[in-house]
Amino acid sequence: MKAAKIRLYVEHPLGEGQTIPLTREQAHYLFGVMRLNISDAVSLFNGRDGEWRAEVAEAGKRNGSLRVDMRTRRLQMPPDLWLMFAPIKKARTDFIVEKATEMGAARICPVQTDFTNAERIRQDRLQAHAIEAAEQCGGTYVPEVCELQRLDRMLPGWPEDRQLMFCDESLVGAAKTLGKAQGEKWAILIGPEGGFSDAERQRLHSLPFAHAVSLGPRILRADTAAVAAMTVWQQALGDWG
Repeated sequence: MKAAKIRLYVEHPLGEGQTIPLTREQAHYLFGVMRLNISDAVSLFNGRDGEWRAEVAEAGKRNGSLRVDMRTRRLQMPPDLWLMFAPIKKARTDFIVEKATEMGAARICPVQTDFTNAERIRQDRLQAHAIEAAEQCGGTYVPEVCELQRLDRMLPGWPEDRQLMFCDESLVGAAKTLGKAQGEKWAILIGPEGGFSDAERQRLHSLPFAHAVSLGPRILRADTAAVAAMTVWQQALGDWG
């Protein structure tokens, strides 16, 4: 049995014996770029049914199909963790989405703060980046990328059972960590390049479910801070242990 060297996300349900039709883009990637042929193996996942081995049944320049033969891994869900961040420059926002997927975010939420420069995002493009990251990192789950939402409208209706870790740049050099914080449902909030406004910072510190943390003695760029914050959370409360 040939080993699968390529992983592909599909929208279709997966099960033994199913035939999966390929989109034009997928067919071009598999047959035009990766040069797969009939009977070559591909790993498939859809974020619901785990990972499955399939073989090329039909191969064309613009279409094709795969035949599913066996499940190779069960669905592995990430922790119930949201990553909330203020969008920045295009390439660096893409980086945040990709790394959040690789590091185990269950949901990725772009938020508009007082100092956020971006007024809109391409949700479909960022979702595609999350899918590509899951394909590359071996994940069987793809986090949802939400539409851009205003932070001041999210906080009033915040779920009572979800804790919030926010990275406060004013605490640089202070020994402020998660401490003994607990809970299964969490969100991480990363501010914009200009930081949180005084009003936002005061409001966040007043919330009973919010936990302010410092990410060390230096002020980090927003994309670096996202990776650092997820590392801190995963080591303390996540599934890295």
